[in-house]
Amino acid sequence: MKRVGLMCGREYAFPPAFIEKVNELGAGDGVVAEFVKLGGTYMGEASRYAVIVDRISHEVDYYRAFLKHAMLNGTYVINNPFWWTADDKFFNYSVVQKLGVTVPKTVLLPQKGYPWDVDIQQESLRNLDYPLDWDAILEFIGLPAILKPFSGGGWKHVYKIHNKEELWAAYDGTAPYCMTLQEFIDFDHYVRCFTFGKSDIMPVAYDPKERKYLVIHDYLAPELGKRVVRDAQTINDALGYEMNTVEFAIKDGVPYAIDFLNPAPDFERDRITPFYFDIVVEKMARLVIDRAVNGAPSNSWPKWPSMVGLK
Repeated sequence: MKRVGLMCGREYAFPPAFIEKVNELGAGDGVVAEFVKLGGTYMGEASRYAVIVDRISHEVDYYRAFLKHAMLNGTYVINNPFWWTADDKFFNYSVVQKLGVTVPKTVLLPQKGYPWDVDIQQESLRNLDYPLDWDAILEFIGLPAILKPFSGGGWKHVYKIHNKEELWAAYDGTAPYCMTLQEFIDFDHYVRCFTFGKSDIMPVAYDPKERKYLVIHDYLAPELGKRVVRDAQTINDALGYEMNTVEFAIKDGVPYAIDFLNPAPDFERDRITPFYFDIVVEKMARLVIDRAVNGAPSNSWPKWPSMVGLK
């Protein structure tokens, strides 16, 4: 028997549907799925799972530490907790830009606030220039711009900025988060690409203003659709994500990769629509069954070091 475990938080439709689909499709291969249950993890204990799908460890430190231990003991985890821990939005923008994917101009900003034991006035921040050259930053980025955390998601702490005063007001309320300021792309099309196993890409029309998925077939012209798929494959191949959403804001026929650090993407039926929900559940089930039966693929770790010329 090959066991698939699911770790999740406040989700209602996806978990039972996913487990049921894995048990249905995997029966002939001896693959069964269940919720992971934990009550303390003993160092060196064997893992009972061939594959674990992780949709919550970014919010629970114990889960993240357990998953690293499970990998050490032979479990294949989607997504890799070691890389997920290390990654951030600014770094992955920088990586994919080197790989030829178009991204908006972006500046990483120092945090506005720090823990109480960081000596702001003296030695702890001796490497920071103060004050920041806001005029130079805004000249590089342009207006309007988007202020958002360098790591994180769920549309938390995201601000659209129209002038320097709005930037200062928003930035002053961002402590303790490290933020990025990014060029706003005045898009004419916007897509979110569901990705499964890095290369299986499903672009979906999305309205970011309403935060709503749209069932619109032939939303992109054929050549533009091919480029979006190719860029999403490049991103996932470089960063190693097998469960992700990659967002593109498209302006004048150019897809700008806006957000692709979504290793626990929203899979709830009422938000991704029943049409896409059924597709997502089946594709995820088939992905984990393949990994349970055939083991880790040869390219399961991030490829960005070799892709950008590092060894």
